[in-house]
Amino acid sequence: MPSSSRKIVHVDMDAFYASVEQRDNPALRGLPVVVAWEGPRSVVCAASYEARRYGVHSAMSVARAQRLCPAAVYVPPDFNRYREVSRQVRQIFARHTDLIEPLSLDEAYLDVTANKQGLPSATEVARAIRREILQETRLTASAGVAPNKFLAKIASDWDKPNGLFVIKPAQVLAFLQPLPVRKVPGVGKVMQGRLEALGVHTVGDLARYTAAELEHHFGRYGIRLHELSQGIDRREVQPDAPLQQISAETTFAVDQPLRALDEPLGRLAVKVWGQAVKKGAVGRTVVLKLKTDRFRILTRTLTLTRAPASAEALAEVARQLCARVDLPADTRYRLAGVGMSNFDDPAALARQADLDLFGPAGAGLAPPTPGAA
Repeated sequence: MPSSSRKIVHVDMDAFYASVEQRDNPALRGLPVVVAWEGPRSVVCAASYEARRYGVHSAMSVARAQRLCPAAVYVPPDFNRYREVSRQVRQIFARHTDLIEPLSLDEAYLDVTANKQGLPSATEVARAIRREILQETRLTASAGVAPNKFLAKIASDWDKPNGLFVIKPAQVLAFLQPLPVRKVPGVGKVMQGRLEALGVHTVGDLARYTAAELEHHFGRYGIRLHELSQGIDRREVQPDAPLQQISAETTFAVDQPLRALDEPLGRLAVKVWGQAVKKGAVGRTVVLKLKTDRFRILTRTLTLTRAPASAEALAEVARQLCARVDLPADTRYRLAGVGMSNFDDPAALARQADLDLFGPAGAGLAPPTPGAA
């Protein structure tokens, strides 16, 4: 189907984690709520709109959030509860379309070009979904309706919270041209600076450059920039997008030497393995991530001929990767992470169903494949 003929809805729950907390605890309603573990190195998972008025937002350090909003109420996250609400919302989506691409617990793309309820327009589908979410979860969601994913995501953020914004095909260029170029996916602070050096401040400015000119400056990403500046996004909604990586990481309260990481790596491996079991996917590539006290990030990877068969086996590979870190012995680390990628087919885990989740150390380990990173 031509991308211009698609009808895409992007649904984004409003301040999701914080809204769930306020819904379930009436004493929190109307207060600036920050969902986070308290501590000098913790980060904000979510902030209610009352807290956002003070400049608090997700991924901000708790220390900074406390300075911006001293009166904020801190609530530790309860991801099991958030996942349950997310499942409710997903069930509502499924009444209207089977083409659902979740991006996280609180947002998803839906292709409603042909909707299951026979509603006359994508706008009506979005209205019905938002209404059902409110009725069944007592939470609000914002939605964007557009001919493609790029525009639908921008639209869902246009009238937050509890809003609905529609970009019709005939309105695309008029809508896009005045937008600041930072609205284009992939344009962060560094890329924004490079574009501004070329006189590009808005999407309209970007559209004046040809694809060849942008490719000259930015390589293949320049072609993507040109397409987006014209409102073109050919990506389809992918209900079964391939799993890229499962990972977990922790930031230490006190910077640690490498020799002290055995136990934390074991805990992280248990988390990653638990996620792998739930997703029915086992990865043959193990990733170790470290961040030094000077914020230098290091990654080390090892690809095995056969995926680890237990959490302890995964932890053992991560510990072996520590030997590949060639920094001075007195280096301290503020963060460690363990990841798994290069997934076998989902049935692979089922074939190992008789293996205990916390099986014997080293189970499933095999020599690395030739040329493994």
